[in-house]
Amino acid sequence: MKKPLVFVEQAFTAIALLLHTGGPLNVILSGGYSQGDRQIAEPDFGLTRNLYLLTYLVVFCLLAIRWRKVLYVLQRDRYIWVILALVILSFFWSEIPGRTLSRSFSFTGSTLLGVYFATRYTLKQQLQLLGWTFGLVVGLSLVYALLLPKYGIMGGVHAGAWRGIYTHKNNFGKMMTLSSIVFTLLLTSGQKQRLWFSLGLGLSVMLLLLSTSKGALVNVVAMWLVIAVCRLFRLQYHLLVVFLGSIAIVSGAVSLWFVENLESIVVDVLGKDLTLTGRIDLWMTVLEMIRQRPWFGYGYQAFWNGLNGPSAVVWRAEAWQVPDAHNGFLDLLLQLGIVGMAVFLIGYFANLINSIIRLRSMLGVEFVWPLPFLIFMILSNLPETSLMRANDIFWVLYVAIALSPLMPHEDQSQDLDFAQISSSHKAPELLRQPLSTR
Repeated sequence: MKKPLVFVEQAFTAIALLLHTGGPLNVILSGGYSQGDRQIAEPDFGLTRNLYLLTYLVVFCLLAIRWRKVLYVLQRDRYIWVILALVILSFFWSEIPGRTLSRSFSFTGSTLLGVYFATRYTLKQQLQLLGWTFGLVVGLSLVYALLLPKYGIMGGVHAGAWRGIYTHKNNFGKMMTLSSIVFTLLLTSGQKQRLWFSLGLGLSVMLLLLSTSKGALVNVVAMWLVIAVCRLFRLQYHLLVVFLGSIAIVSGAVSLWFVENLESIVVDVLGKDLTLTGRIDLWMTVLEMIRQRPWFGYGYQAFWNGLNGPSAVVWRAEAWQVPDAHNGFLDLLLQLGIVGMAVFLIGYFANLINSIIRLRSMLGVEFVWPLPFLIFMILSNLPETSLMRANDIFWVLYVAIALSPLMPHEDQSQDLDFAQISSSHKAPELLRQPLSTR
């Protein structure tokens, strides 16, 4: 009876992660709307919201079952909970308190999913479940594009670009980049399913190309380079210094070449103008709005509300209906100000350093996973916004990566008396001991 229940729980986890990628329902509920199409009525995403609520409820119940592990993690982390507190408290200074309250609830639910992912599964198991999740994404995207092209392939200004199970090709390209990272790591993990991992990687890259997202193509190449560099961190120190020095020299030379050829790269290779399709002008306008409320911002998810909120100034200045700042860091400043940005960055760099330390001290490809993800999280938020968004896979995985090192390094399928460990002054020593010596 135990095995079927474990399978059901793992299936739920994969589906919950799939839902947090942004698919597969929203593109159908939108009626197949593409950028540039005439939208007759605002789509109703009530079904998706209800599924999120159901996910939160199930996750809460699963966390309640393992409450000792959750309490143990809560006692050892600071940054995630400070960010969560800022999001909730921003209700008191929000421009749109009702929206901030509802989005804060969703953000809390997504955070709990990350907590569950970290406390229920080891990093190795997390990577395997992400393989199943992105296998579903790839398979469903092929079905949508080939059998339901109205939904799987964009019309409007991006006619012909594949978007799979998502509403826009750029989000599809971003998910395929993340999928390529996961399958690359699984392929090098030494597991038996190499054929399936190879197929997943090949299809992910093919779909990324069909999305015509040039930014995603640049990112996936950069992530493969990061994964290769991660291998170097396990070298002895004198060899590591030589390799890092060589990488620094090469990177410097490439940066100089990039600056000298910026115009041809942006215009000819990426197909954009030097303003990055108007983003630079938009960013200047957004910075002016940030200066008006620099410390705590306008409240979580309370800035962009068309002509009925502070975003009206940006809409009039830019003469188009801007949905967000097209930069995750600027949007974070708009929402939570310098205080929120500082808390996030301190936590982020703490996790980055911890990932490098664990990469050097731990064997297994699963310990490579956090570093490329954290770097990709930054890269993907330079031209688009997906930083600290509710119901978003990036925040769920960030929380899981931040909290996973706080769990004991063991097979979590075995029950561990967390009450005894967390109450003991010898907790760190106990957690470092193998099970056989406790």
